[in-house]
Amino acid sequence: MPRQVDGRVALVTGAGSGIGRATALRFGAEGARVVVADIVLQAGEETARLVQDAGGEALAVRVDVTDEDSVRSMVEFTVSRYGRLDCAHNNAGILGPVAEMTEYPRADYDQVISVNVTGVWLCMQAELRQMLTQDPPQGGHSIVNTASVAGLVGSPTIPAYSASKHAVVGMTNSAARGYGKRGIRVNSVCPALVDTPLAQPLFENAESEERMRLRQAVGRFGDVEEIASTVVWLSSGDASFITGTPMRVDGGALA
Repeated sequence: MPRQVDGRVALVTGAGSGIGRATALRFGAEGARVVVADIVLQAGEETARLVQDAGGEALAVRVDVTDEDSVRSMVEFTVSRYGRLDCAHNNAGILGPVAEMTEYPRADYDQVISVNVTGVWLCMQAELRQMLTQDPPQGGHSIVNTASVAGLVGSPTIPAYSASKHAVVGMTNSAARGYGKRGIRVNSVCPALVDTPLAQPLFENAESEERMRLRQAVGRFGDVEEIASTVVWLSSGDASFITGTPMRVDGGALA
């Protein structure tokens, strides 16, 4: 059976753990050469080693997605090592504190917006510029941004995170409209609660965790591999007619 992204070059940010690590592993398993980017280089190197141990090809690079020069260097590193960039998953992000809007500290708000919004903006700029210099692969170049169901509905105790993910959905759709005719598809994935360390601050205790678990129509939290498989599929030729879509991967949470 042919692999979904065989021979393509894929870049994943926030790939040192969680959804990013799972996506890097899935890209590698499906035949892509993977650049693993994370602000903690050691974590990225561990992910790259896991890809290699599974028979894939991967390299790690440190990136601070809030720094334009760092983002530019990440894309230049990718092209210098692998010659091109076909797929990108802009996944790096933070939750910020759990607090109502009236109690939310300004410094934390600024940090969430810097990482989750400006970081995606800078990554998309650099990736789009590179992709525009290349002939697209079958099905087109692909960018997938990690948004959230909190980018589709309100979330009163994580207002900055919710605002940032609404912005990611909006930027994604704008880029999809702007670059679709030039061979670049841009989508977002919108997970509900996924079993990662990022979600832990949302749980006050075991009882609240169970309540949130039961909000999913399937009665459980998502798994990182379920998000990763969606990202890689969106990056493949099988999704060639899909762009500008906030893809809910939410276990029916918004059903």
